Amino acid sequence: MTGPVRARGPRARTPWPLLVPALAGLAFLVLPLAGLLARAPWATLPERLAEPRVLEALRLSLVTATIATAVCLLLGVPLAWLLARTTLPGRRLLRALVTVPLVLPPVVGGVALLLVLGRRGLAGQWLYDAFGVSLPFTTTGVVVAEAFVAMPFLVIAVEGALRAADQRYEEAAATLGASRWTVFRRVTLPMVAPGVLAGAVLCWARALGEFGATITFAGNFPGRTQTMPLAVYLALETDPDAAIVLSLVLLAVSVIVLAGLRDRWVGAA
Repeated sequence: MTGPVRARGPRARTPWPLLVPALAGLAFLVLPLAGLLARAPWATLPERLAEPRVLEALRLSLVTATIATAVCLLLGVPLAWLLARTTLPGRRLLRALVTVPLVLPPVVGGVALLLVLGRRGLAGQWLYDAFGVSLPFTTTGVVVAEAFVAMPFLVIAVEGALRAADQRYEEAAATLGASRWTVFRRVTLPMVAPGVLAGAVLCWARALGEFGATITFAGNFPGRTQTMPLAVYLALETDPDAAIVLSLVLLAVSVIVLAGLRDRWVGAA
């Protein structure tokens, strides 16, 4: 007897009209990174990584990106739940507004933050007059700018996880007498935890690499608002090797993030 006939999959051979532009696109994306690695001062890399300005920019970047991610978690998870589980009128408009920072030029975002939270801004003037709080050109301003541009990544990831979650478990918990808060805390959050984690990691990586909104809203002051992307921009004019070292750190973070989320966002190899 002959065995079952297996369905033939698509041929492995790629037609050259697709292969040529595909290889060109790959080269376009990879060659700049290869050039960065080729020009890196590998012999003096440990010493340059230990320089005070590099360590200060790295420390500030890690701290502000982590705080910004915590702020995004605190505000973004409830916002994602609101978009995914409620029937509020205008939900589509709200979702569009949430995703605007994804396509908005970061510099424009920084200008918008200045107009709202600056000393003469819509809310900033009240904060300064009532509490003496001034956010622009401070470390807190860096956190605000990073959270503004990074939160959509978290909201989109968590909303997608909430929509994909099986609501029968939540309904069963509610039937057994659990309050809405208990259902959310004990049932919903554990179910969507992978989505929350993936969104938080992407949010953190985006905050770490933020440049335009940060330099516009918080400035570029060493030790206070100069994060790694800003330090790269400044060092490129005076010390290209230092700019390359900082760029390598950001590149390594990006690779680690993509490798960690490969199965969820890119698909298994």
